[in-house]
Amino acid sequence: MELNTEKFAEEAVRAIQSTVAGLNTLNIIVVGKTGVGKSTLINSVFREDLAAEGMGKPVTNHMSKISKEGFPLNIYDTRGFELGRDAQIEVRNEIIATIKDGIKSKDVNQQIHCIWYCVNTATNRIEPEEIDWLREFSKENQMTNVPVIIVLTQSFSKKNSKAMRQMILDEKLDVIQVVPVLAKDYEIDEDYIAKAYGLDVLIQVMAEALPDELLSTLLNVQRASLDLKRYYARAAVAAATSAAFGEGFMPIPFADSALLVPTQIAMIGSITAIFGLEVTKSILVTFASAMIGTSGATLVGKTIASNLLKIIPGAGTIIGSTITGSTAAVITTTLGEAYILLMEMLWLGEVNSAELETAEGRKRFRELYKERLEDRSTKASQLPSDHSINDVMTLPENVKVPDSISKMVGTAMEKAQTIKPREILQNVDISGMISSLLGGELPESIKKSKLGKAIEVYKILSAEENNKTE
Repeated sequence: MELNTEKFAEEAVRAIQSTVAGLNTLNIIVVGKTGVGKSTLINSVFREDLAAEGMGKPVTNHMSKISKEGFPLNIYDTRGFELGRDAQIEVRNEIIATIKDGIKSKDVNQQIHCIWYCVNTATNRIEPEEIDWLREFSKENQMTNVPVIIVLTQSFSKKNSKAMRQMILDEKLDVIQVVPVLAKDYEIDEDYIAKAYGLDVLIQVMAEALPDELLSTLLNVQRASLDLKRYYARAAVAAATSAAFGEGFMPIPFADSALLVPTQIAMIGSITAIFGLEVTKSILVTFASAMIGTSGATLVGKTIASNLLKIIPGAGTIIGSTITGSTAAVITTTLGEAYILLMEMLWLGEVNSAELETAEGRKRFRELYKERLEDRSTKASQLPSDHSINDVMTLPENVKVPDSISKMVGTAMEKAQTIKPREILQNVDISGMISSLLGGELPESIKKSKLGKAIEVYKILSAEENNKTE
């Protein structure tokens, strides 16, 4: 069986584009005086430099909308907040009007989802009029209930920012959290640099506060928390693996390998959307070649070998196709984790597409994939007969797959059903695949053994399945 890496990569690119295009638009209003550091904050949190000088389309007297085509995020930046109480009242009224207009539209892409109120920690105080503004805004916001986060910008001193945070909390304002941040490393003097911090906390707070249907978008657009991307990427793997577990329940073992292809491509599309990286066809071709191998032995061979071993007397038995399901889950999980690793390395700049096209780069990833597959296969082989999908996963303890992640993966899988797996997995040769898996031509002793006879039976069953398909 050969893997058509070009076709695999083409379908994966389509899945990525479709998944990203399906993301909802996240809308955030950023409030604060001029010089508080709003632009630096925005550019540090999100993976596009949106807040360049002069950017933004005026939508009200005191508010500009910052957006970029193809990027599912709108920032509403307020102006003139420092001009006195009259201007502050106008800003408040414009914000409330914008929120109400979004609600009236009944379109999640038009609604305001969160408000950041920025305060400069370096001043060591929040002005009384700002406290008053927040109280008055909270009264207006009771019906609309848009979450408000106070962001303490330019928090060079963690001690001072902690004290200021407590002072604001003591005011018992109607805000969901007060988060100190230092958006960029700051050189205090030649001997000391204050390291950036707090942006990952801000994103975590937002992830908990936003409607679930906006979680996938937040993960895509933010660049402040790799941990959060990794965590929810593994949740996407869990969703896809659950589907693969079900797809493994087939009466003829050969069927599961082909059925897994659309699921795995959909999973790759979802993981890429979460990381928000531009992944080219060449990267996916290299990944497919390195992780799966053009022989298809890594992707499919383990499944078939497991099934064959299970029908050999003394090697275990199979009730229904449970082992097929767990093997499918093992393969899908391992492929997903290998792809997450690739995304992390690309994200951190530890590897680039050029390196992945080298023999050394492919060898490095192939070794990693083989190691993880062997770990999962060993674990699956030791499972009791009543095992579940969670038994072959290594997700964080008590991981919960959010509805938005499940929906994203599910939608990608629905669209992936148009994929023709046999155009990707071609030229079925079961005995050749087993030979590849075992490292060469089958010895005569194996050919004459029950394993060899099982391979012949399997070959006949596969041929019959191919004839039915044709």
